[in-house]
Amino acid sequence: MINHRCFLALTFLLFTFTTKAQVSSTIDSTSIKIGEQITYHIQVEADTTDLVVFPEGQTFTPLEMIESYDIDTLKKTSKSDKYSLIKKYGLTQFDSGKYTIPRQKIIIGDKTFFTDSLKVEVNNVVIDTTQGLYDIKPIIAVDKKGSDWWKYLLLTLLIIGAVAFLLYWFIWRKKPLTEEEEIALLPPYDRAKLALQKLDERPYLENENLKDYYSELTFIIRKYLDEKVYDHALESTTDELITRLNLLKEGNQVDLSNEDIKNLESILKRADLVKFAKSAPDIELAKIDRNTIDIEIDHVKEALPEPTEEEKLLDEKYREEQERKKKRKKIWLTVGISIFLLLATLTGLSVKYGFDYVKDTIIGHDSKELLEGDWVTSEYGFPPVTISTPEVLKRTAVPLPEELKGKMDITTFSFEQKNKLTIVISTTVLAQKLDSLDIGKAIEGNLKVIENNGGRNIITKNEKFVTPNGAEGIKTFGSLEYPIENTENFINGKYTSLSFTAENKVMQQIIITWRQNDVYADQMVERILNSVELKPAEE
Repeated sequence: MINHRCFLALTFLLFTFTTKAQVSSTIDSTSIKIGEQITYHIQVEADTTDLVVFPEGQTFTPLEMIESYDIDTLKKTSKSDKYSLIKKYGLTQFDSGKYTIPRQKIIIGDKTFFTDSLKVEVNNVVIDTTQGLYDIKPIIAVDKKGSDWWKYLLLTLLIIGAVAFLLYWFIWRKKPLTEEEEIALLPPYDRAKLALQKLDERPYLENENLKDYYSELTFIIRKYLDEKVYDHALESTTDELITRLNLLKEGNQVDLSNEDIKNLESILKRADLVKFAKSAPDIELAKIDRNTIDIEIDHVKEALPEPTEEEKLLDEKYREEQERKKKRKKIWLTVGISIFLLLATLTGLSVKYGFDYVKDTIIGHDSKELLEGDWVTSEYGFPPVTISTPEVLKRTAVPLPEELKGKMDITTFSFEQKNKLTIVISTTVLAQKLDSLDIGKAIEGNLKVIENNGGRNIITKNEKFVTPNGAEGIKTFGSLEYPIENTENFINGKYTSLSFTAENKVMQQIIITWRQNDVYADQMVERILNSVELKPAEE
């Protein structure tokens, strides 16, 4: 297939009614050194209606074409309908000797013309014996281009650090206590005394709000009794509470005097009248009741027996158990939040990139690492095959039978990811040009090699293949089963083969096999096929 740019470079369409043409060829030098370039000129004089097609490709054998230049177009005269077309080629040869550039075919309109053959002498480079000889320089290791893994690591560490800081700040950090929390940590006696002080600071008495005043006053004493004497003091009625205090006194559990109990009973009943019967005692009496409660709190404290060592030990164990519970709660909360954030992150990434991709990124996948690694674009063989691969292909020696030696030259380069991906590039150059090269037989030979190596159930499809820069070939692809090395098991796989011919002398083939249901291998193969070029793209 000739692409658009090549078409412009190879043809020139003019308009007239007759065809008259002259063709000539020249070279800028008949003697060159090995590897030196000469310029081959073809000049055509044609009318304006003539379609001119110049030779393209390796048609100058035994010399090699290394560059094809754009066509220069000159009009003979301003009144003339004739044009002079000049096409230039850069040629070279890497072996010394005398060579003949063969006649080149030029198509003008519906007629064919041939240039004259030209002789070229290629000379060896004269060695300067006055200079010393030096050993070949050793191979120098080239540092592999660094990846951006550190950026992802840094981002991961920053995220982990941010989450850890938030967990510490909101869960593990010892937060400053609020006033209510500080009060709650005080012993019951000190808390009751402090509550009385705060009651004095409130404007209940100034506003004659005796109901709220007595409600808070009796709550203070009831709360203290609930914590230190009777654990149902808060919800008990006044009669029930006084009855309980008398029973505790009689049982020598609380050393309260009868007067203390009567004082408490009197204040509690007066508070009940204020709260429920809308009684309104004098303000001074309310102050006296407050002072009485203050005194009774002291008496209750004095009446309580000192805690035994066993009780102190139980209290200490209770506090330690509470601390352990609080710590366990923090641990479970931290684990729960961490698991939630991890699952949320994985879910989000799975929605965006797919679950398998996220799983393979975390666990690891050989094909994914190859796909996302640093690929290599290089040329293999001669004529060169330009291709991008996950790693550099290595030259593989192919032994030739004795009867084929001297008749052809085979160069092979390959890469193998064991039982997963195989890439082979093979270039066969015949010593003599044939009338035609049968791609079909070459493809059949490849399939036969696969069968001989244990492949089975091979399904084959063929279609035309065109490289990005316009080289045409045959693509053979399909599925197969190939054996796992050193086992009797088989793997479901795929294969693709590209086959190209040039000048009935050169056969170039690219063969790729890979494991089925490997999405990363599918992407690699597509990337490899899209990179194949058999010659530099025309400018």
